[in-house]
Amino acid sequence: MSPDLRAAIRAEVAAIAPLDAQEEAHRQATLDWIDSGAELWRREKPAKPPIHLSTYFALVDEAGMLLVDHRNAGLWLPTGGHVDPDEHPRDAVARELLEELGVGGLPVPAASFLTRTEVAGRAARHLDVTLWYALPVARTLPLRHDKTEFNEVRWFDFNQLPHADSDPHLARFAAKLAKINA
Repeated sequence: MSPDLRAAIRAEVAAIAPLDAQEEAHRQATLDWIDSGAELWRREKPAKPPIHLSTYFALVDEAGMLLVDHRNAGLWLPTGGHVDPDEHPRDAVARELLEELGVGGLPVPAASFLTRTEVAGRAARHLDVTLWYALPVARTLPLRHDKTEFNEVRWFDFNQLPHADSDPHLARFAAKLAKINA
């Protein structure tokens, strides 16, 4: 990996203003991990190395966000995926946006939230270091979702997000969006 790319990813993480003590702890642990020189990307599925970068990107408007009913996870999640080797997380968002929703050309803002989540499920246990991005769009934006990956794609108003059936950090992400947009 180029030192410039590691520095750019570190800058993306360092620029996130933490919502709370949990996000600050996740941010600091992530900066320490990046600074350690460790491999940042998943090289082999499902979990090699056992800590690696991933992204979520939520299409949002003033009233809510788009979530997908993810087949493998069995949860309502923002779209996203693992960051490919030698890829910046913003480039991963642009790639996944096209692959998962058929949308290209949207500007990708800086990450606004960061989590470290232990994943067990069907895959080998690992830690996803996830940069969360909010992409403002109109609900009328035409989408072509990947039917092999998602059962359904649906807009939820912020007060109706399915927190019990989603990523454990979704409520905190929504709270941070509300704070940023207040």
